[in-house]
Amino acid sequence: MTAKNNPLTTVFIGAVEGSARALQALCEAGMAPDLVVTLPLAKADSHSDFADLAPIASEHGIALRRVPRTDDADLVQELRGLNPDLILIIGWSQLVGREMLDLPRLGVIGFHPAPLPKMRGRAVIPWQILTAQRQAGATLFWIDEGVDDGPIAAQSVFDIDPETIDARGLYDLSVNEMARLLPDLVGQLANGERPATPQDHAQASICARRRPEDGEIDWTRSADEIERLIRAVGPPYPGATTRSAKGATVTVTRARRHPREGYFIGMPGQVQDVAPDAVTVMCGDGRCIDLLEWNGPEKLGRHTILGRT
Repeated sequence: MTAKNNPLTTVFIGAVEGSARALQALCEAGMAPDLVVTLPLAKADSHSDFADLAPIASEHGIALRRVPRTDDADLVQELRGLNPDLILIIGWSQLVGREMLDLPRLGVIGFHPAPLPKMRGRAVIPWQILTAQRQAGATLFWIDEGVDDGPIAAQSVFDIDPETIDARGLYDLSVNEMARLLPDLVGQLANGERPATPQDHAQASICARRRPEDGEIDWTRSADEIERLIRAVGPPYPGATTRSAKGATVTVTRARRHPREGYFIGMPGQVQDVAPDAVTVMCGDGRCIDLLEWNGPEKLGRHTILGRT
């Protein structure tokens, strides 16, 4: 157990991989919270990147509370009794109401894996890849009732290669930057500082919610578009989906553009070649992609036609 040198009474709320890294970073810096709030294990399937925070909390002697929602009446009552100075919400997809926002003396800090005010909203890791962004970021900000529009408390902006970055790589870059920024920010708050830079709302952009059907592969699209989609929705997210000839769902989590152009001739979605390490599929622009990691109940054979689920 690391000794705590944080005079603030702090509540930490989260339930995903990024939450675990942030909590570990705080504990290692002597900034352990007084209470960790996370999801019941029965709700683990609600996040593809779910992480159980109980082992970290136990290792550092932190009280743990499991609730399905932050508006849980018993939780709100417990937090009132705790009288927190600060609430940290890192990796929690639910909106936070006024009752929760008004509880801590200093306010509520949230994390957004993008360079706010750009890319506010939902599914921002996939959207940054799909829109070929060249800069990404990690932002800690003061949560209010708007959509990711509160003042910025700490931020890191970094360059990415839009032609190679995938969801796992971008997720890790953003989360690692957040975990680096968070202990210093809590230290500043403990010392009486309160960094809060207003966002330039004129520079804002909003990302729409993505649903499972948005990850379906349309083989009439170009090889570049399909490969980009697979990069955008792969791990830690569920992956892109397609349908085999017998109607079974195939989930693709990694692919690459096939190096030879004009070699294969076939229909969009048609399997052109099956090698030990790849399945080559024709796309709508006459180019192919190689499926490198995929799973489904059927073996994909040469000349299988894939379609939308």
